[in-house]
Amino acid sequence: MDSALSFVEDTLNGFIWNVVPVFLIFAGVYFGFRTLFVQIRMFPDMLKAVAETPKGKDKEGRDLDEEYGGLSAFKAFTISAASRVGTGNIAGVALAISIGGPGAVFWMWMLALLGGATSFIESTLAQLWKTKDAEGNYHGGPAYYMTRGLGWKPLAVIFSAFLAITYGFVYNAIQTNSIAESVSGSLDNDSTTVKAVVAAVIALLTAAVIFGGVTRIASWTQVIVPFMAGAYILLGIAVLIINWREIPGMFELIVGHALGLKQVAGAGVGAAFTQGMRRGLFSNEAGMGSAPNAAAAATVSHPVKQGLVQTLGVYFDTLLVCSITAFVVLLGPAVNYGSDDIQGAALTQSALADSVGNWGQHAITFILFFLAFSSVIGNYYLAQANVQYLTDSKAVMTGFRVVVIGFVIFGAFGSVPLVWALGDTMAGLLAIFNIIAIVPLGGVALKLLKNYNEQRKHGIDPVFNRDMLPEIKNVEYWDGSDPVTRRSAEDRVTALREGLDRA
Repeated sequence: MDSALSFVEDTLNGFIWNVVPVFLIFAGVYFGFRTLFVQIRMFPDMLKAVAETPKGKDKEGRDLDEEYGGLSAFKAFTISAASRVGTGNIAGVALAISIGGPGAVFWMWMLALLGGATSFIESTLAQLWKTKDAEGNYHGGPAYYMTRGLGWKPLAVIFSAFLAITYGFVYNAIQTNSIAESVSGSLDNDSTTVKAVVAAVIALLTAAVIFGGVTRIASWTQVIVPFMAGAYILLGIAVLIINWREIPGMFELIVGHALGLKQVAGAGVGAAFTQGMRRGLFSNEAGMGSAPNAAAAATVSHPVKQGLVQTLGVYFDTLLVCSITAFVVLLGPAVNYGSDDIQGAALTQSALADSVGNWGQHAITFILFFLAFSSVIGNYYLAQANVQYLTDSKAVMTGFRVVVIGFVIFGAFGSVPLVWALGDTMAGLLAIFNIIAIVPLGGVALKLLKNYNEQRKHGIDPVFNRDMLPEIKNVEYWDGSDPVTRRSAEDRVTALREGLDRA
């Protein structure tokens, strides 16, 4: 096990994670400037877009819902949030602080602010080049814009295979690994029996959901994610209130260590930067090409709307939920930074228990269980979307689901460092592949953003039709035939007429 960990962490990740930060920072800065920092100036539009529901009726006169017109913007948001909000927020942030020190939190924040622009671009492109199957479900994501936007079919195939493996197998193993660690800590029992019970429960629940289809996935995530994330945020607020005198010193430590102004034994600035980047990418996934798969499944009147929704998802994940974990850990007992005793969920548990009492340790176990389970569901959905890009075979999909459940079981017994190291390897590769594709396609997203803003200036709820930008090729959807864009187009004409009458 030690030799495998050494190879993955020192050899693979040693190379990959010298390259990935360059890609992430370049993409974030590049798209930030080109969009005039859309991730900041259009925050109000993000809040409006996430609450939007499909309007209108289908060709047979029925009201639109997810069965006839894809998922609502909020349901697509919760699917992507389900894969984001989970162990990365509770165990991953604690792991970053344990290895990289408090400065890692600062670099997670910076990655989120930069990554917001990248997330906007990739999700907008996914909406543009999405497709619709015979059952009325939308499909899209990096594989589709790599193929239709760039004509890079080989890269699309490689990316889809890597993402299916990463989210279906590796990331789901990480989720159950953290659940097992949390339950063991709560029961003070690290036996194989406890892990076996955790593995069996998660495997059975996962099987029940993933064999039920995308609608069942969305139904689970839209309930679990907001409720459990809200409960966790309330716990974090309680910790801040209890330790309010220490808050200024905590922020000083975070910023000071990140910039090299304050030294922390066992964790240098380089470790803080690297861990902040790794855990930030694992958690918010900005630039990895995962969230666009969920973004493409949404029913919206303009592609930009899902770009804005998924940018909001990055903020919700990192600036809110990840920050809560950081505050809980840093306001708890002193951490032995950079030691061989690497801790994830157990560190968050002990820190919360120090502030609110022993019941806090069990509360973390309860919340992490449901958030991690929702991540398993969300991860599976993203993996499924890419398997479907590669093949329509029902036998392959069934076999894939069985292997997913196998990795869910495996994760409960794997070592914490090895499982997370494998996750870092896959995350880094996906980010490289995806950013290589979205940089040359960035101009298309900018045209869509300009089209959106021009309509907003006239007081119109933006709607897109592919005839508005005829120079963009291979756009299968957005021809005005679906009820959502048709209804929005009618509203747009009415608004224009009213504007002319007033003039």
